[in-house]
Amino acid sequence: MDEPVASPCRNICRLSTEGTLCEGCGRTLDEIGRWQAAEEAERREIARAAAARLASFRPGR
Repeated sequence: MDEPVASPCRNICRLSTEGTLCEGCGRTLDEIGRWQAAEEAERREIARAAAARLASFRPGR
């Protein structure tokens, strides 16, 4: 059995200039809102997508 997916939250809760992305974890507001109720498969996908976004995120763009 797979390990539970840990929240990508880094306690740096700051929205991007556009107000659509958390600069701390890379999740969208929708993903943050869905996290608690999400199944593990969805959490894995959210965490993967958030990490990819965060890796390419440049503040102020």
